[in-house]
Amino acid sequence: MKTPASFLVFLCCFLVVAQGQKIDSSEINIAVKKATIDGTLYTPVSEQKPPIVLIIGSGPTDRNGNSLALPGKNNCLLQLAEVLAQNGIASLRYDKRMIGKSRLAPGMREDSLVFSDMIDDAAQLYHFLETSGYKQIYIAGHSEGSLIGMALAQRVNPAGYISIAGTGRKAGDILKEQLATQPEDLKKESYTTIDSLESGYFVRKVSPSFLSIFRPSIQPYMMSWFSYDPAKIISSLKCRTLILQGSNDLQVSEKDATILKQANPKAKLVIIKRMNHVMKEVEPGNIDANKKAYSDPGLMIMSGLTTEIINFIKAKN
Repeated sequence: MKTPASFLVFLCCFLVVAQGQKIDSSEINIAVKKATIDGTLYTPVSEQKPPIVLIIGSGPTDRNGNSLALPGKNNCLLQLAEVLAQNGIASLRYDKRMIGKSRLAPGMREDSLVFSDMIDDAAQLYHFLETSGYKQIYIAGHSEGSLIGMALAQRVNPAGYISIAGTGRKAGDILKEQLATQPEDLKKESYTTIDSLESGYFVRKVSPSFLSIFRPSIQPYMMSWFSYDPAKIISSLKCRTLILQGSNDLQVSEKDATILKQANPKAKLVIIKRMNHVMKEVEPGNIDANKKAYSDPGLMIMSGLTTEIINFIKAKN
């Protein structure tokens, strides 16, 4: 792989064997604006410049799909990368800013982050793949990563875009829906906070109940995030588009997938029966089992999901 040394530093390269398929695994470190991004490139050894998927994770999760806010690991994105490689498809997955091994530049803090930084980072990774010689580059985003991915797909010319558990409504509307069951006083406070942030106004006084989501240092990010409308963005995409949604998702509803499909009628929509938010199969109505799947790395992501992705990519190649 020939790339400018100033753009990329390989930390190490080694072979991984997954179900008999040898995978060239390269750890990368890329300097971006105000940060450095660490990621893992999986390439099937038997393939020369195969189709590749830039995998963008959900919210504060690492490259493998795991969050420090939850006990244990689910490894959903690691499993996705492995299945793709077993089927002759390369992938690049990465830690977002301030997550895992990715770090902010000296002097940068949480309150310096805005949502467009995440899109810019993904764009840098996409262009790295271009300069590395990949011709068929796909973008796949999970949950919040779906919005980042579709915003990136507006900027570049991917071979295709894949939304996994992506919302069809603006983030503020989703948050209100999730907070609707709070006691009336807390619900009123949260709705007022969301309305203020959507209007571009900081909220200096936040009750302890909401510091985890509305703390002052995260508000610049929230304000910028709230301005993006996924239905409007996906409607403008020119590339082939696949929308995947689980029927047992506790965080994103089938309604959101339908909104995305209606906004982009040419897209293919597939509802994966029994799939939850982290792409695992769970019994319908069993909330405890659904939540436990978030911390079960031994439970594989659903084959129905990976089959749809593989078929979508191979239909073009």
